[in-house]
Amino acid sequence: MARESVVPSRRGVFFFRAGGAGAGWLLICALVAALVLLPMLSLAGHALQGSGELWPHLLAYVLPQALRDSLVLLAGVGVLVVLVGSGTAWLVTGYDFPGRRVLGWALLLPLAVPTYIVAFAYLDLWHPVGALQTGLRELLGYSNPRDFRLPDIRSMWGCVLLLGFVLYPYVYLPARALFQMQASGLIDASRTLGAGPFRCFFGVALPLARPAIAVGASLALMEALNDIGAAEFLGVRTFTVSIYSTWVNRSSLAGAAQIALVMLAVVLSLIALERWARRRQRYAAGARQAARLAPRRLSAGSGLLVMAVCALPVLLGFLVPAGYLVVEAARRFRYAGLEQTILRETFNTVLISAIATLAATALAFLLAYTLRLARTPFANALVRCASLGYAVPGTVLAIGLLAPLAWFDALIDSASTRLFGLSTGLLLSGSGAALAYAYVARFLAVGSGGIEAGFSKIPHSMDDAARSLGASAGRVAWRVHLPLGWPAIAAAMLLIFVDCMKELPATLLLRPLNFETLATHLYGEAARGTYESGAIAALLIVLAGLLPIVLLARVGQGSATAPQAGAAAAVPSV
Repeated sequence: MARESVVPSRRGVFFFRAGGAGAGWLLICALVAALVLLPMLSLAGHALQGSGELWPHLLAYVLPQALRDSLVLLAGVGVLVVLVGSGTAWLVTGYDFPGRRVLGWALLLPLAVPTYIVAFAYLDLWHPVGALQTGLRELLGYSNPRDFRLPDIRSMWGCVLLLGFVLYPYVYLPARALFQMQASGLIDASRTLGAGPFRCFFGVALPLARPAIAVGASLALMEALNDIGAAEFLGVRTFTVSIYSTWVNRSSLAGAAQIALVMLAVVLSLIALERWARRRQRYAAGARQAARLAPRRLSAGSGLLVMAVCALPVLLGFLVPAGYLVVEAARRFRYAGLEQTILRETFNTVLISAIATLAATALAFLLAYTLRLARTPFANALVRCASLGYAVPGTVLAIGLLAPLAWFDALIDSASTRLFGLSTGLLLSGSGAALAYAYVARFLAVGSGGIEAGFSKIPHSMDDAARSLGASAGRVAWRVHLPLGWPAIAAAMLLIFVDCMKELPATLLLRPLNFETLATHLYGEAARGTYESGAIAALLIVLAGLLPIVLLARVGQGSATAPQAGAAAAVPSV
């Protein structure tokens, strides 16, 4: 049996197997990274091979509006998620007021509602003859919709507000974790020196939380840029909407690839800007276990005001759209019952999401264990490359997959026809395999980040003990890390599964013919304006999205380090 050697290096200690098994783990990791990078490389090649006549048209008519709308949307959403996320995180952490414990986890609830479902709900509620404006007119004594009408929500401001009040938990979660564990000593010291609440927040807490806020805001912005349903429903022509309309409406794969290439450059610029903004910032902690920040009790009036401020994002981002879906779904069920198409679409959604979840979790386990086994810069680089799919919008990933999948289908069909006289047709492109591939590549970072955080709790002495008794690296992974890391693995599986269920852009582009999921069903009903018909599908997606929120809420109410663990599981590293 090959023995493990421990070799010192200038960057620390790393392990390798004399028989080459360690190289095998790295090879698997490299293959996974290559599969994730393949769509991006294919996208670049396909865009560069496209007709040069397309670029003048794109530069004159498509890219200026897409770039302008995307940048305005990102700026507005970025400001809103930072204000709402960091502000509510500080209020529920630093102050004690009525309803604080409930709001501490309720502020996570908007994560359960995809952005396109929020837009779907508000479009019907905000309609001139919808429930909201009709109720206001009756309250104010107007009878004609022309006499009193609210501004049209199909606008940039409407898209910014809706996306901001859904995506702020990306900032709230890591900021709250940092406020709870890192700011206690400094905040207590500033309070004893006479600093008021505003000075404590703006002078101490907010600068300390800048790295966490930057990470959360960058993820929220990437989700906003990836959105296709809300932006299209609300009349905002972002890069994602332009890519989809160019491919579907104009049947121009080359044009869609060229727009996607520009969008990918914008995404990579956002990531580079976020990394540059916090290049000199580090978290620091003492040797002792950090104490939680003791919240300060507010007076009755101030407490009610803070409670109302914290409840507003929950109301707008979750309670209003969820309440609308419950009412409309119940009305639809009483009128037409549960349609057979909904049952079939639910089965399709669960089936493809489960397949992708199992594949992504298995690969994430391999990535996390390889990083633990071979603690080298090369292994770290491979894992980070394999995690880049989360930073790539679903439309970009889907467009990048079309060319390699078509080439592979043609290769298999040619070989099968020549050898067996049988045509395999579109083996990948025409089945759910392409969609599963896109899900795995996109959400692999969610699993690897959560499992890697779980493995960090397992002492390396257990690995050393098992290896000293002659166990191979694979046996250690199976007999030690799988059982001990199972809570983190299960949490990662749940997060991946729900993300797959909610994913809309990649599903629209890659789903097989006559294969509808709950997300695509909802998109079709909203596009036709038949909102009541999509309410049941939307409600099922929201109910599934509540599962990881319950998990994160339980984690956040656990041990002292739980908030940080919850943040690590929910916010992948990109």
